[in-house]
Amino acid sequence: MKVKNNMEDVIEHLLPQVLKSYPEVCKCERCVSDIKALALNILPPKYVATPLGEVYSRVNELSTQFEANAVKAIIVAIEKVLKHPRH
Repeated sequence: MKVKNNMEDVIEHLLPQVLKSYPEVCKCERCVSDIKALALNILPPKYVATPLGEVYSRVNELSTQFEANAVKAIIVAIEKVLKHPRH
């Protein structure tokens, strides 16, 4: 198994739901990529290198606080991109 940052999957999963609350944000590929990158830079990485590590990381994702932190990072990233889009 390759080394993987599971936070990328978390952001990928939550971003579409959060974006629905921001109809004014541009959803072009560049803006969405910027939002993902900014959110990932806010959150601590969760690297895994084994299937057992991935299971442990997934169990941690079930916590309410974990999801709240991820959503907060996405919102901060959306607000930055809204103020300063790069397209």
